[in-house]
Amino acid sequence: MIKRINGKLLTGLVVSTMAAYIGSANASMITVATGYSTDQYQANAADYKTTVEAAVAIPSVGYGSTSVAVFDNISNQSVFGGPNSNVAFAFTIDFGVTAAQAGSWDFRAGVDFGFGGAVFLDGVALGYMDHDMWWSGSYANPSQFFDYAATLSAGNHRLNIYGLEGCCDGGQQAQFLAHGATGFTTFSSTDGQAAIPEPTTFALLGIGFLGFGVARKRKQ
Repeated sequence: MIKRINGKLLTGLVVSTMAAYIGSANASMITVATGYSTDQYQANAADYKTTVEAAVAIPSVGYGSTSVAVFDNISNQSVFGGPNSNVAFAFTIDFGVTAAQAGSWDFRAGVDFGFGGAVFLDGVALGYMDHDMWWSGSYANPSQFFDYAATLSAGNHRLNIYGLEGCCDGGQQAQFLAHGATGFTTFSSTDGQAAIPEPTTFALLGIGFLGFGVARKRKQ
């Protein structure tokens, strides 16, 4: 089979493989991490990030880290079967923006953070709230959910949401309003926000096919 691959066919194989890779990454990637914490209100967004990341880094029974298909009705109980109190939450959402979607985006998250929390986009704080937050399934009261706008360029982006809950952990949700869209969409494995492979991914693919070509030469 290798002997029958000429330069033209090899090029087509590389292109089709890359296209398949891009096509397979057709949705946001959502990670939920929780940890035990009795920490309460923090002074700023950076403190929420530091405090929560320290808590989720320590393995504890009833807490954990995993990927979820839909960012809706998320709680420590529903995801890990753990306790509903003294919970630190770290939500990570990786998503891609196409050239057509570049522009103004809006993000909102209905949370249950009894001691507040913070939101970061690409490592930069969008804001924080240092009071009891419980959206109760409604975006009617702005003090009870996060809502931030940002201008996004084409490419990969990461949204981080950090929070501290005393009691009693309820279902949470995160959504986006893409540039040019008419309504909010819940982050999920079917939201169509394709993550774009990094340059190193293409480099690795190129190295792999270079080795393929060397093997072909040796066979001849």
